[in-house]
Amino acid sequence: MKLPQYPTNINPMKWNLVRLLPFVIGSVAATACGSKKEEAAQNAAPAAVPVTVYNVTEESVVGIDTYPGTVVPLNEVELRAEVSGYLTKSYVQDGQRVTKGQKLYEIDQSRYAAAYQSAQAQLRITQANYEKAAKDAERYNRLAEQDAIARQRVDYATTDVANARAQISAAQANLANAATDLRRSVIIAPFNGTIGLAQVKLGSLVTPGTTLINTISSDNPIAVDFPVNEQLIPRFAKFQQAAGGNSDSLFTLVLAGEERYPAPGKINTIDRAVDPQTGTITVRLQFPNTERTLRAGMNATVRVLNEDTGRQLVIPSKAVTEQMGEFFVYVVGDSSKVNQRKVLTGTRVKDKIVVREGLKANEVIVSEGMQNLREGATVKIDEPAAPVAQGTAAK
Repeated sequence: MKLPQYPTNINPMKWNLVRLLPFVIGSVAATACGSKKEEAAQNAAPAAVPVTVYNVTEESVVGIDTYPGTVVPLNEVELRAEVSGYLTKSYVQDGQRVTKGQKLYEIDQSRYAAAYQSAQAQLRITQANYEKAAKDAERYNRLAEQDAIARQRVDYATTDVANARAQISAAQANLANAATDLRRSVIIAPFNGTIGLAQVKLGSLVTPGTTLINTISSDNPIAVDFPVNEQLIPRFAKFQQAAGGNSDSLFTLVLAGEERYPAPGKINTIDRAVDPQTGTITVRLQFPNTERTLRAGMNATVRVLNEDTGRQLVIPSKAVTEQMGEFFVYVVGDSSKVNQRKVLTGTRVKDKIVVREGLKANEVIVSEGMQNLREGATVKIDEPAAPVAQGTAAK
């Protein structure tokens, strides 16, 4: 735009105002037009957010919790020498099954047999001495009644009888000790089980209480130990009390290589105390082991049916959002508006999760597109996600 030429007969300041007036009017008009556009944009309804929804339904669920377990024998004993000597005989092979009372090993018995025989002879001597002292005392008492002997002699005879009786008791104790040592020179199986690898060879010198000869453990039935959180103690205590611990269908075992053990287990015992460092307590299961498949020290996975087993409300896992340790879903309400609702979740079932509290059957929730949502937002519903097949098992 070409500005008018400055006339010489007009005040210069007024002439400058005249020249700027068109620009001021244009700026005011532009500002007014922009304000009207912003006001119109604010009054317009927000655009609907495209989402995918899911109809909440009940499904048949098998909820399973898994725990790391270790196979342990119900009974296990270390076979140690109780007397000293050389190991002279072995009646079993390493790894052999044995029965209670069966001979396993023998320590040189020669000196223990000699000590036993000596103790027997000493007992017979003391018994003979007692019989002699008793007869003397009886004879002296008869003479004393006739005043044919001094009373002091009768007292001596009575003392001899008491001493002889005490000597018999001492000899009997020595004989019992000798018999015990002789018996302990032969090591026998304390219960039915399997013996391990011998720790000493024949001819080795063994020391009482120190030398470990072998270990024997029971293997049928056998046990599996696994730790559970202390918060679950009441639940497992109920399992133990139910039918005297006969909760076979609740516990299964998975071995290495995902091989499922064919026989179910039941609770044998729950440990007496919680480990203060881990906050867990040990639960012991008992399993039949007729085929000797389970061996002490094996690692396995214990599978326990949980409280989510049965007909449960199940929704897609991706429909759940987490905030500060709490879980939420967006529920679609009237006029296609959503509200955020807190839920209590349970077992994961493949790509879904059990909802224990917070939802009802037939409610509609957002399953995809939550990242663009806020409380009260309007949604545009795409094709709903189809529910998964019934009877899905949790892993």
